[in-house]
Amino acid sequence: MSNPFPMPVRARAGQDHFFRAGDRGPLWRVVEGTARLDRENGEARLPVLLALPGDLLGVEALCDQPYQFTASAFTDGRLEPVPVTSERERQALLQQALCQQQLRCHDMATLRTGSVLQRLACLLRLMGLPWQGAQTVDDRQADALRAALPALKELAQMVDAKPETVCRALAQLLPPRSRKSGPARLNPVSLAAWLAPSSPAGPMVQPAFR
Repeated sequence: MSNPFPMPVRARAGQDHFFRAGDRGPLWRVVEGTARLDRENGEARLPVLLALPGDLLGVEALCDQPYQFTASAFTDGRLEPVPVTSERERQALLQQALCQQQLRCHDMATLRTGSVLQRLACLLRLMGLPWQGAQTVDDRQADALRAALPALKELAQMVDAKPETVCRALAQLLPPRSRKSGPARLNPVSLAAWLAPSSPAGPMVQPAFR
């Protein structure tokens, strides 16, 4: 089975595409950050799936088909190509992709139902950001936590809400920025060392909002 094997690729949040719908290429795995799959219609983008570290992208390659969706970086991330050297490997990866698809479809349904606060809390959990108990962090940690977020427009698209609504909800979920310029951007792994968030793979604890 022919399978091109390019180098790993990096992309910046909200700016770079990993691949576009209609392209042909290899199967990919998310190794850093998060990626979004979108159905594009001119200038409009419809979020279809949020891919987390360990997830497969471009599963159409396993069936020798072009990519059906456009993949871009939701947060700064990196993909690595996945070699497929035998039919047995292809079948195993198809099974993995099927199980992954069910989990991510459930995630997307959760990101589109309930209050905006609940949707954002789910999104922060999926991204591995320690939003729970974040009101107790100091200014430097608060700035780093907010710096790890995608742009407001990207967050709003993912939870199907208006940017101004998302902005107000984040003000309730996250600590305020310090008045000084924030520190350099830090990744969720660094943030997790400060706080003790629930595991991204674990059950979501619903915030008590009125």
